[in-house]
Amino acid sequence: MSILPLKKLSIQDEEKGQRIDNFLFRHYKNIPKSHIYQLLRSGQIRVNSKRINASYRLEIGDIIRIPPIKIAEKNFIQKTPLALSSFFTFEKLFEDDALLIIDKPAGMAVHGGSGISFGVIEQLRAQNSSWKFLELVHRLDRETSGVLLLAKKRSALVDLHRQIREGLTEKHYLVMVKGEWRNSKQHVKLALNKYITAAGERRVAVSTGKRKDSKPMLAHTIFKLQKSWKNFSLLDAELKTGRTHQIRVHLAHLGFPIIGDDKYGNFEINKLLAKNLNLTRMFLHAHTMQIIHPISGERMKLQSPLPEDLQKFLDGLDKSCGTYWG
Repeated sequence: MSILPLKKLSIQDEEKGQRIDNFLFRHYKNIPKSHIYQLLRSGQIRVNSKRINASYRLEIGDIIRIPPIKIAEKNFIQKTPLALSSFFTFEKLFEDDALLIIDKPAGMAVHGGSGISFGVIEQLRAQNSSWKFLELVHRLDRETSGVLLLAKKRSALVDLHRQIREGLTEKHYLVMVKGEWRNSKQHVKLALNKYITAAGERRVAVSTGKRKDSKPMLAHTIFKLQKSWKNFSLLDAELKTGRTHQIRVHLAHLGFPIIGDDKYGNFEINKLLAKNLNLTRMFLHAHTMQIIHPISGERMKLQSPLPEDLQKFLDGLDKSCGTYWG
């Protein structure tokens, strides 16, 4: 049995407006959420000496009293500190008091979970322990590289989420597909469904309208042809919505799988490219994002150059005229 001591926390400016349950989840990541909800329902956690419910929104100066918490070892999630030697040095594209924008490498998850101990957010928090607030504004798949936004102020996070909801941001990806794309510009609007495979993996598919137990979500992508070869095409993909695996599923459904995609791609082509050209990752890169700075109101355009491995593959296509495995 582990016992966490009594705590009294004072709410500062950046914590204003948060629901108390979300605030507690962030501060007590080693406690099951169900236990936190039980403490709230029973009135053991109080704000300004009063009982509150889980939807209470915090105000500056609020005093939260959290009682000593007993928790069984089997439910205790042990957090192993990150060793300094394991820190990854992220390339910063922009940073000020409100924002941190990095160039995320491929192969690194944005957050821990599903067998991954420490993602981008955990590493950045460990590297900058003096920061009071740091949250992801959006996500990128583990194998996707490129522009990743993080907020250093809650007010910045709230405003950027508003911009995303209202369509005020622009996100562009560079993607290489197998096949000869014909249209210079093509809007793709297809609803997507999430599902679980027999092996327990989470996947996404274009909705057929036959499943009554699912709620399909419309996904809109604009594809623009950048360059084509005999067997491959380089596209710019602009996200108008932000559904899980949206670009990957749209392209696979249209018969133009992303090369290197280990979930929705052409597995035989992927093996050949890995063996002969050492391309061992998915060719999907978040190269440009436009936002309005949440504090200054200035329009910003963030760009990430194509990583070396993807650029090398591109150069190889030019030399061979795109004749790999026709």
